[in-house]
Amino acid sequence: MALGIATGLLCPRFGSTLKPLGDTFIALVRMMIAPIIFCTLVHGMASMGDLRKLGRLGLKTAFYFESVSNVALLLGLLMVNLFMPGVGFHGHAEPIAWPASTSAPFHPASLLGMLREAIPDTLVGAFISPNLLQILVVSLIAALAIPRLPDGGRPILKAIGRVSELLFAMLGLIVRFAPFGVFGAIAFMAASHGTDALLGLFRLILCFYATAILFVVLVLGGILRLCGAGLWAFLSYLREELLLVLGTSSSETAMPGVMEKLERLGCRESTVGLVIPTGYSFNLDGTNIYMTMAVVFLAQATGTPMDLYQQLGLLLVAIITSQGATGVAGSGFIVLAATLEAFPAIPIASLGLLIGIDHFMSVGRAVTNFIGNAVATIAISRWERELDAVSLRRNLKSVSA
Repeated sequence: MALGIATGLLCPRFGSTLKPLGDTFIALVRMMIAPIIFCTLVHGMASMGDLRKLGRLGLKTAFYFESVSNVALLLGLLMVNLFMPGVGFHGHAEPIAWPASTSAPFHPASLLGMLREAIPDTLVGAFISPNLLQILVVSLIAALAIPRLPDGGRPILKAIGRVSELLFAMLGLIVRFAPFGVFGAIAFMAASHGTDALLGLFRLILCFYATAILFVVLVLGGILRLCGAGLWAFLSYLREELLLVLGTSSSETAMPGVMEKLERLGCRESTVGLVIPTGYSFNLDGTNIYMTMAVVFLAQATGTPMDLYQQLGLLLVAIITSQGATGVAGSGFIVLAATLEAFPAIPIASLGLLIGIDHFMSVGRAVTNFIGNAVATIAISRWERELDAVSLRRNLKSVSA
């Protein structure tokens, strides 16, 4: 990133020729969107059906995840509209007006038309259509159908899980190309738009981290207070795992350690074993905050208007696509690309604006995701009355010492 900034500012003629590097990386990421979103959504939502079969604990976990995740989505949307980091940003994509059918407030005719466009003509056609809503529809139908199969469709779920592992392994190879994409995208941006573009990205970084901190302190801290624990004492207890997440930009790396520490606090092993692993697919608060902020930022940066109805539509799409997120490094960018695909008025090429800062965002996403899942385990353990507030405070103080 630093090399790209220097190249663009000091050698603008050469920097302006490096745009294909960023475009190539975006094309590789875009190639992976449809199959990854299908596999992760189907596997995740069908597994959620299994989660509900676990009874009271599963239902409480599902309710908590959906409630807190939606708060994160809404907070990100509110903050990006309040601070508007993309306004005045001179992006490389020309302003594009929304089609007439979606620029007006929703009414029954336009809503039915939108629903019709979300239905693919053929099952295979959904995977080659530029309309991501078609993939979401097919994924939802498949996720609802699998539990109705004999044996709950477990063999198919296992096969989809294996395919998903292959796709994320492929994504891991593509992410290795990210430094070249970052270099090209940042060099082109600095050469074409100078320091104004860099300041716009810096405003987005500040806005995202301010929102993430606000979410952790007010929302997650408030949940912990209701449980009888203090936020700072809890974070201090998990400091080694937090440092690991900071260093790797992936919350999955700290999973074994946080599970052991939560059990030492008094959480039941069965609760920890359910909440933490499922939280890595259904309770990624940092990724949710980033998704809504990034899409609206790109709309602001490219001069694409988004009224209240379209932003509410963004919330609905993000609620679905966020189920395809995982704790794997790089998956947040895929989910963002998938969410952006559902809004064709915002040029997909504008993703190039965010390539250079994705690592900085990835760190914030991973840390927020990690804290959110740890707090979720405490909250559900208290909800299940596995430990009381006095025991939690006593255990937290003793194990910290």
